Amino acid sequence: MSTSKRKRGGQGSVDKKAKKVKFVADGGEAPSETEQEKNNEITVPAPVSSGKWTNKERVLIFSSRGINFRTRHLMQDLRTMMPHSKADTKMDRKDKLFVINEVCEIKNCNKCLFFEAKKKQDLYMWISNSPHGPSAKFLVQNIHTLAELKMTGNCLKGSRPLLSFDPKFDKEPQYALLKELFIQTFSTPRYHPKSQPFVDHVFTFTIVDNRIWFRNYQIIEEDASLVEIGPRFVLNLIKIFQGSFGGPTLFENPDFRSPNLHRREIRLAAAARVREKQMVKEMQKMKRSEAKQGLAEDVTADVFLTPAEEKPVHIETEAPEPKVPKKNKHKAFKRQRIVKKQKKNLFIEFD
Repeated sequence: MSTSKRKRGGQGSVDKKAKKVKFVADGGEAPSETEQEKNNEITVPAPVSSGKWTNKERVLIFSSRGINFRTRHLMQDLRTMMPHSKADTKMDRKDKLFVINEVCEIKNCNKCLFFEAKKKQDLYMWISNSPHGPSAKFLVQNIHTLAELKMTGNCLKGSRPLLSFDPKFDKEPQYALLKELFIQTFSTPRYHPKSQPFVDHVFTFTIVDNRIWFRNYQIIEEDASLVEIGPRFVLNLIKIFQGSFGGPTLFENPDFRSPNLHRREIRLAAAARVREKQMVKEMQKMKRSEAKQGLAEDVTADVFLTPAEEKPVHIETEAPEPKVPKKNKHKAFKRQRIVKKQKKNLFIEFD
């Protein structure tokens, strides 16, 4: 093995088995030993990456502690799509955000994508130009990763993407600044050693409902149609700072509502619905009690009553006859039993 490493672009050690062909398009003289070789030489252009990698953009992608699995998969997808990115360990929550500038300097990165998790349910993303700024803070919503089944597209790993922006990015100054940040962060530098010389997917940034919608599509060669690859997410802009992870505020989104406030409004709306149901039940009880009282005092209840026939009044002019007191029934029955016994005895004697 040769001591000198072969550089990208064909410099360094030369393969002896390869054909030595050179093309001279302008008819200039090429260094050769004989005239016959001079006439038959063909000059082959050098590889496209031969000493032309001038854009040295490097992006550091990492997060704070407390992120969930979906955020971890999103970070991995971004690292896969951006060959000029680097990774680092998770940052502790107690550290200040200014420490990230030192981490970027150690990793030799001039751009940073930092995912900050709060309350294990809210995800914030910082895009910063380290160390001088500017930087922007977003709330990340509606995350879908590459591993989901509905993402049917596929692209070459390390290929360079096309960046497509909504026309609204050129109309307002805050979006124009974000457009430049996105271009410098998400675009793969030309002739990067880890990139491939192909363009087969598109990053789209669309502004809808005061939010930035990120999509990734594959370019199909047959009919030039687009198929979504993923990941996809929505960025809700919070603030734009002059410095990196801090400094004077250049822009603050007036339409932004924090997730805590949004959850509080949802709880208040649910409590209001419960109170409304209780009030409806109380009103129904009151109506039922009023209806019962009205039925007790109903005026039409006597409509179906028929009056009784009037009997003639009989006036007795004579005194009633005195009642004869009845004899003791027990004694009368006793006499009858005695008489019956005597008769039985007589019949027995005659027999």
